[in-house]
Amino acid sequence: MHAMQYELTLPGDYDMGIIRGRVARVGHLLDDWGGLGFKAYLLRERGVHGSPVNQYAPFYLWNTVEGMNRFLWGGAFQGLVNDFGRPEVVQWTGLAYEDGGAAGSPAAVAVRRCQRMAEGVELAAVVEEAVGETRRLAGEDGAVLAAAAVDPHSWELVHFSLWEQDSPKAEGDVFQVLHLSAPGRGALPRGRQW
Repeated sequence: MHAMQYELTLPGDYDMGIIRGRVARVGHLLDDWGGLGFKAYLLRERGVHGSPVNQYAPFYLWNTVEGMNRFLWGGAFQGLVNDFGRPEVVQWTGLAYEDGGAAGSPAAVAVRRCQRMAEGVELAAVVEEAVGETRRLAGEDGAVLAAAAVDPHSWELVHFSLWEQDSPKAEGDVFQVLHLSAPGRGALPRGRQW
């Protein structure tokens, strides 16, 4: 399992209706993308859910590297690059994934929390804690799913969760979910990834 995200931070007076319209037009194109667990089309608006910025920031969980590479290098990603420039794409190695009790419900919001792994910590203990946090989040009322991943280059952990209601039971940056393409969500491996 591989996690991926890029962020397009937009001007404070940007018409976020443009992003909503874009997702309405093209969001369905990944609804049957091979190798994709899910793509959450995410939006933050300045002043909504405490966001200081306007931002479009899709989050992906991939079942296969081939599916991810076909997306990035096969032409699908180029449309975004043509319209907004080439964003930095962050990738993490999957640690854990769990469906929540509201797995069959549509997601209203997503929460992403990134944290650096402190120097001198025992790596196995930190990632086991992340696996436990994934289970805990998935067990909360209203949770659609929860995942954790790590970037061993920057030693950054990411906790990601989707929620059926506007008041998630997780801490971090809150995003509105505009669309969820989830062709391979059922094939994502559950639990700890090693």
